[in-house]
Amino acid sequence: QIFLVFFFVGLVVNAQDKYLTKVGEVNFEASVPSFEEVAAKNNTVTAIVNTTTNEFAALVLVKGFRFKNALMEEHFNENYAESSIYPKATFKGNIVGANLKDGKSGAYTIAGDLTFHGVTQSIQSIPIEITFEEDAIIIKGNFTVKASEYDIKIPNIVKNKVSETVIISFVFNLDKS
Repeated sequence: QIFLVFFFVGLVVNAQDKYLTKVGEVNFEASVPSFEEVAAKNNTVTAIVNTTTNEFAALVLVKGFRFKNALMEEHFNENYAESSIYPKATFKGNIVGANLKDGKSGAYTIAGDLTFHGVTQSIQSIPIEITFEEDAIIIKGNFTVKASEYDIKIPNIVKNKVSETVIISFVFNLDKS
């Protein structure tokens, strides 16, 4: 785990303007109307942004997702995410069309590669909102993925209770490092 933090810091080692958080928030929801909520929150997230190059990276410890229902959390880790085999999810990309050096808050997009469950998929346009504060940057956004794109198999017995489309939302409050 320490190696992974150094890896992400290494992505921007030559940068003079980097912002970092070790307590970001990533949520996901795969609920289906009329059934129990399938949603989780994770605060075991590290993220870093380089305002010189617009590089962005995030690391999520998969076992950090917390559900309202403990049994659902157990099933997620053992049967779907297989978190003992695939303990982390990563996103590496760039904030598109922004000049972060100017410190201007606004709507932007991120493009990059999301790796989850041992599968990497390119995501070309995640809408985000960036807010600059004194010595901090807040990045918020959300996007959707398909469970099948990451080799997540939803058993037939629960297929009508768990959505194939997963909504992922995130908030990172990054401090100047």
